[in-house]
Amino acid sequence: MKAIYKYTLMGLLGATMLTACSDDQLDTTPSTSVATEKMTGSAGSAIAAIDGIYRTMYTTGYTSGWEHEEFGLSAINLAADLMGEDHIQAKSGSGWFYYDYLYSVKGDYTHDAGRPYGVWNFFYTLIANANYVTTAEKTMTGDPSDVNYVVGQAYAIRAFSYFMLAQWYSRTLVGHETEPCVPIYTEPTTKDTQGKARETVAKVYEQIDSDIKKAEELLSATEHARNSKSHISLAVAYGLHARIAQVEEKWDDVLTYSTKAIDEAKKEKINITEVSQFAGLNKVSASNVMWGVSIIADQTTGYASFFTHMDADMGKYGASARQQITRSLYNKMGANDARRAWWNPADPANGDNGYQQEKFKFVNYATWEGDYIFMRVEEMYLAKAEAECMLGNDVDAQNTLKAFMAYRDPDYTCAKTGTAMSATTDLASGSLREEIINQRRIELWGEFGRIYDIRRLHQGFVRSTADGHPSAAASSKLNAATSNPESYKWVMVIPQSEFDGNANMDAAKDQNPFD
Repeated sequence: MKAIYKYTLMGLLGATMLTACSDDQLDTTPSTSVATEKMTGSAGSAIAAIDGIYRTMYTTGYTSGWEHEEFGLSAINLAADLMGEDHIQAKSGSGWFYYDYLYSVKGDYTHDAGRPYGVWNFFYTLIANANYVTTAEKTMTGDPSDVNYVVGQAYAIRAFSYFMLAQWYSRTLVGHETEPCVPIYTEPTTKDTQGKARETVAKVYEQIDSDIKKAEELLSATEHARNSKSHISLAVAYGLHARIAQVEEKWDDVLTYSTKAIDEAKKEKINITEVSQFAGLNKVSASNVMWGVSIIADQTTGYASFFTHMDADMGKYGASARQQITRSLYNKMGANDARRAWWNPADPANGDNGYQQEKFKFVNYATWEGDYIFMRVEEMYLAKAEAECMLGNDVDAQNTLKAFMAYRDPDYTCAKTGTAMSATTDLASGSLREEIINQRRIELWGEFGRIYDIRRLHQGFVRSTADGHPSAAASSKLNAATSNPESYKWVMVIPQSEFDGNANMDAAKDQNPFD
């Protein structure tokens, strides 16, 4: 089963075997090795496989080229952000990410570089390695607490990976439950593994739910303190569960797990932080960061870096293909909102476009250092407020939102009510839910992936040159497609290599629409 073997076994970053650690001392040094039965025999050795998975999340090598836009999870989320309406790439530069912005990457499906192959390969690589660890749950030796710590992370990684694949390769869950999604693999894959057919969206979410609940069960049963913020802790698992439940529109669960995430994060001394305390969004040590990866000088990917694209002051790609916020979203902030410092309306390079971003900055230009942040606790407060609103608890939602905004804008107040959302995001409904989503759009700009929310909210969007989008990115043809909440523009096509090697998938029947 050539395609899945190629896509899902972690051969991408080399096959150097790790040195096993003793069972009573987990080694959390990042590595890049294959997770095999030998390596998952004990908790001490299996943690090295887990660290290899996390390293994959911020390094290149999961495609055959185009590394400048293939630097792990942050690259995938940047592409997803540029697919929305709030994020502008003002110039084409060398083309990196600009074709995501223009919705012009599906034609790359025939080769093993670019977005169709890259996203598929990236998450199935994580899944394949997680499967080696989850399969060893009953046989893994070591202190039970350490086993729970290791295996719990593997289940969470698998849940997260299938969740992301579902968001890229199918339409959103609610209303499309019986549509095709992606194949499910829960056992280690080898060259002899037979490829599987696409499961329905509902079936994939059943697997996601099962995995995240199992992760929570194991991580709540470990006494092993988290060694690194790269590791998924119980708080992060709860946070992922809240994200999943938002897409499933299970609002009781969103409220439950966002609240649990906040409470569990507090045990790690992770709390909402003033904007001035995490300038640059480049340090996982910041007290509001729940999950991210620390990147030291000898582990940077150099030019192929999130910050290279974002930080114009580096004088590299970010200066020639500037990343900007739309004028309308910027203007939704109050005059004293501290987040205004994240963008510069006065930058002379703005031209007729949006406002230059200053939110993401390198820690050190000489060494190309800057950590990648995957989850902040502020997201959980916004998820909690949305859940309270959707459950009809407007006063609770207002109070949660105001408690969050107290760290952003001293003048902020909110008396809005209701859950109404407009057909497209450029039209205002005036509801409380819309206000929560607007604050989420501002807070998570550039780091979450705006298109994920647009999909689950069943909204369309329209880009305009008046808002700062270049004319090519605001074309009438694109707007006609993206104004439709049922759009297949947001559904990635499956790489041709998968069809070439998987007898249970037929391109004539199983490929996603190109338009």
